[in-house]
Amino acid sequence: MVEVNGHMSKAMFNPPLMVREVGLLLLLSLIWGGSFTLIKIAVDSIPPFTMVAARLMVAAPLLVLFCRLRGFSFPRERTVWIAFLVQGLLQSALPFTLITQGETQIGSGLAGVLNATPPIFVLLIALVSSRGRQSLDGRKITGVTLGLGGVVVTIGWDALHDMGSAAAMAQLAVLGASLCYALAPIWGRRFIGLPAPVTAAGAMSCAALLLLPAAIIIERPWSLAPTGEAVLAVIVLAVLCTAVAMVLYFRLIRTLGALGTTSGSYLRAGFAVLLGMLFLDESLTWSGLAGMALILLGVVCVTLPSRRMEG
Repeated sequence: MVEVNGHMSKAMFNPPLMVREVGLLLLLSLIWGGSFTLIKIAVDSIPPFTMVAARLMVAAPLLVLFCRLRGFSFPRERTVWIAFLVQGLLQSALPFTLITQGETQIGSGLAGVLNATPPIFVLLIALVSSRGRQSLDGRKITGVTLGLGGVVVTIGWDALHDMGSAAAMAQLAVLGASLCYALAPIWGRRFIGLPAPVTAAGAMSCAALLLLPAAIIIERPWSLAPTGEAVLAVIVLAVLCTAVAMVLYFRLIRTLGALGTTSGSYLRAGFAVLLGMLFLDESLTWSGLAGMALILLGVVCVTLPSRRMEG
């Protein structure tokens, strides 16, 4: 059974509701998988800092509006907003920028699969804590090993020997984004008493304020000449892949539970590869396919519930 905040998910007792929620999970996976394709389209004429700043400056007000319509109030304490700033850095500003920078050199499908590795990083972080080590079992350790092996195979031995190459650095940037996504929920535990949409809106607002000065100083966005296709891609990224996706995400956390919602990461990676091949004519080498398969298998081993939870 799936538990949400200590209670069984209502969807588990209502088959029609379960079908609807699984459909929404598929939709969310498609939306987030498509974000890698949209980034690849936009990055041709909009540089990373400007693209991410625009994405956040549109999405953050929409999330704030959503919170207002739901009747949520925002905290006033300075310490909470400082914590939001760190959360925004880990959850949005830094990973969005790293992924976008990475996609200037690598395909969207490859970026999508490499970005399916946060559960592996979570387990690696657990290895340094006594509490985390107690929760490890043979299957999870196997999953971490498979995942790391998949990363090596995907990046390629040649790239590992030449870590200064643009492609290798791009893949490491996407893996850095995965590390951010692994750290974000650990830091986010301090917001347990706040409604999740408030945390998302507060963190994303802070992330927008972080990226806007960087975009202005480094890339001078007023001097750019983006294509109409790139501008449309950024708008869809902001509205659909960020604001709407976050609302869907919090709904699914409530109905399917955290574990069920996390399973969408496998689907997201698959959609990223499929959409990249369909719309961007991306192709995969056999070594790339093998590495991606190892990564996804490793993530499955890491995230599947243990036998004692399944009962």
